[in-house]
Amino acid sequence: MKIGILTGGGDVPGLNSCIKAACYRAVETGHTMLGIRLGWGGLLSYNPAEREGRDELIVPLTRSNTRTIDRTGGTYLHTSRTNPGKVDRRFLPEFLRAEYGAAGSGDMVDCTKHVLRVIEHLGIDALVAIGGDDTLSYAARLHSEGVPIVCVPKTMDNDVHGTDYCIGFSTAVTRSVEFIHALRTPTGSHERIAVVELFGRYSGETSLIAAYLAGVDRAIISEVDFDMEKLTRYLVDDRNDNPSRYAIMTISEGAKPIGGEMHLTGEADAYGHKKLGGIGDTVSKEIEKRSGVRTVYQQLAYLMRSGAPDALDLMVSTSYGHLATDLLLAKHHGRMVALNNGNYTTVPIAMITGGKKRVDVDELYDVERYRPKVAHLMGKPMFLY
Repeated sequence: MKIGILTGGGDVPGLNSCIKAACYRAVETGHTMLGIRLGWGGLLSYNPAEREGRDELIVPLTRSNTRTIDRTGGTYLHTSRTNPGKVDRRFLPEFLRAEYGAAGSGDMVDCTKHVLRVIEHLGIDALVAIGGDDTLSYAARLHSEGVPIVCVPKTMDNDVHGTDYCIGFSTAVTRSVEFIHALRTPTGSHERIAVVELFGRYSGETSLIAAYLAGVDRAIISEVDFDMEKLTRYLVDDRNDNPSRYAIMTISEGAKPIGGEMHLTGEADAYGHKKLGGIGDTVSKEIEKRSGVRTVYQQLAYLMRSGAPDALDLMVSTSYGHLATDLLLAKHHGRMVALNNGNYTTVPIAMITGGKKRVDVDELYDVERYRPKVAHLMGKPMFLY
């Protein structure tokens, strides 16, 4: 069997250990694995009629060239946010324009037929797709077209529906807690209020758990709109009650004030998402304006996904990689590997697009006080999701 593997969307720590584990399992059982570079963009940009550029898109994976990749973060195969089912005509590869139309002749085109031709041309018998709900939604599309495929969930937001855990989440929380504690030094020295902005478009789980573990004063999450005046009042009181004369809060990038909108900029990507970020800056300026207290604004952003994975992400990503290859070899296609109730399992690919995974606000968040709240700890899983 020849198995293709790719990573799509944002990079997270743990992707390389998953790729290595999947490759080792395939090679050890007498099969081969092809790495597809740049996510779905590698298949979209591959021209079967020309040899030039192929090596930049497809790389055979072996024990030798994957031996040490698990020691670093990022993705050995590189990544993109390409959606072949919805390609802006302006950005079509030149060789596809005769088939799908040149720039200016329409908005979006579905290049799935081309992707299917490339998969057949490469002799790929099955695919492993590692990504978040956007990347995996296109994997579900290929599954419906008859491609044998297994999905692996990854995202710092931990919001892929159907699994309790996604690769990258633990390391993102670990990084966030480390930086929050580090920011206590300048914030306390200058007696200010620190606003720490974390990733999280629709799910505030990263902000919530990081706040819970770092013991911050207030946490704003994507699921609950906030009152700016009340938040400011809380933080000023927190600062005044602290012997070190400072306060600190976290905020999800997708959070918004009551009656306000998300901070979106630029054009939407292939999955309809505009770039997020900056709500923390707005909030910090509002705090200064309303209270007269100086603030420290820190957008952690890509620092959350930098570096090598922590032990938990290394464990889960390695296990997911082994399990994904095992599923394909057993011809159990159309599944996503998952962790549910602390156990490794699989769920149908259809579950990825069958719902939304969000913070259980009633169980985990104090809406009135803008703080993490664990209503009933007994019986909850390790990460409280």
